[in-house]
Amino acid sequence: MLTKTKNFFNEVKVELQKASWPWDPKEKGFKKYKELFDSTGMVIISMLLLGGYVAFCDFILVNVVHFFTRIH
Repeated sequence: MLTKTKNFFNEVKVELQKASWPWDPKEKGFKKYKELFDSTGMVIISMLLLGGYVAFCDFILVNVVHFFTRIH
């Protein structure tokens, strides 16, 4: 059991070393994480735009359904 666990974590370490990380190890300070900050900003802006679009479509559909289903 212990050897399987140790082997698993060694394989995880090897695979993580192959990964491409979103920061430049040669840079220092916040410049090191420029790609990470840019990507995070893009995701936040995209989610805000998508949320606005969904809210707008929901508002329109609710009003259309309300218009056709209200009793005069």
